[in-house]
Amino acid sequence: MIIVKVGGSLFGSPLLQHWLDTLSQLSQHEAIIIVPGGGPFADQVRMAQQQHQFDDQHAHHMALLAMSQFGLMLLGLNQQAKPFYYPVEQSKITLPNLSVWLPDKRLLTDPQLAQNWDTTSDSLALWLAQQLNPNKLSLLKHQSQPQSSIHQLISQGLLDKAFSTQYAQGAVVIEVFDVNQNAGFCLTQPKHPLMP
Repeated sequence: MIIVKVGGSLFGSPLLQHWLDTLSQLSQHEAIIIVPGGGPFADQVRMAQQQHQFDDQHAHHMALLAMSQFGLMLLGLNQQAKPFYYPVEQSKITLPNLSVWLPDKRLLTDPQLAQNWDTTSDSLALWLAQQLNPNKLSLLKHQSQPQSSIHQLISQGLLDKAFSTQYAQGAVVIEVFDVNQNAGFCLTQPKHPLMP
């Protein structure tokens, strides 16, 4: 199983359909779970919070719903994909080949996840990977220069601020892909995980 974070920055890009088609093809050989970013849906939450000055806890809940909105759009763009809900009540999780995670309010009860803007879909994708123990977590990013550490990616705004703290909860093999070049680099190695 591979978990793939599809960032909200791909919302308006012609590359979005290309990557969905690519993941659909890859899912014929290995189960793939897509973690959607928030995209313009999360941007609307930021604008609403700035205008009305409500607290981060409620904004975080709204941002989870923004991820689900983007995820529903991805499901609409790829009829082969199926919705995936986690946490789930069932003890055994069965997956179709291609799934899109639709996070919901059950994440609000997890003490590992801070309910503010430091925790975005990057850290949530990592959290999901820590729960499901996939072969790797792949992050699709708009970036051009490979970086070798989590701290460098955070400082450049390519990962959220909570990512290093979340990573300390359990090492995961992470691969970062440049969506413009189909090129990737491994951020962590299975035998020698790079701690932030």
